[in-house]
Amino acid sequence: MYNFLIAIMLILSVLIVITVMLQPSKQNSAASAFTGGADQLFGKQKARGFEAVMQRTTAILGGIWLLVAFLLVLLSSK
Repeated sequence: MYNFLIAIMLILSVLIVITVMLQPSKQNSAASAFTGGADQLFGKQKARGFEAVMQRTTAILGGIWLLVAFLLVLLSSK
């Protein structure tokens, strides 16, 4: 069981890296790099389409990753 969870953890880690890398960039210009994108921080824009799917997928994968990490801690403590 422990080895299975380690394999799942590795697969989830790779998938999280891939989903984070696939997310579209929010910086539109060089000026936003200097301001830190503060103009978009308080914007009321909701993510739509591909961006929304990628954000949701990243959050779900992160939650599953945390669950597997807790299970691994419980198994290793016994």
